[in-house]
Amino acid sequence: MLDRVRKAYGRFRDAMRARSRPDGEGRPEKESRGGGKRTHNLFEAAAAYVSACAEDDQDRIDEAAGWVSPEALSFGVNELACRAVIALARERDESPRTVARELLGLPSA
Repeated sequence: MLDRVRKAYGRFRDAMRARSRPDGEGRPEKESRGGGKRTHNLFEAAAAYVSACAEDDQDRIDEAAGWVSPEALSFGVNELACRAVIALARERDESPRTVARELLGLPSA
């Protein structure tokens, strides 16, 4: 499981580096519902990015990483992780700390 997390983080880091290049390389065009440019919500981008990472779909990972700035994507992924851990903790009737550590394969604290 840690290998999947490392791979996902590596892809995220690479996507952030590509988007921060001064020549703009790695910044795909954004299309809109109305035919012009479409602005993606950072939570939409985070959901698409995380689900693509879970399915190991590099094309979708790259696409979602291009929708918003690396900082916004990072914030969205963090918010998604927090909400997911809270929801899973409630479902399991455990603390969020216990669930997070279990998901990462860490020993109980």
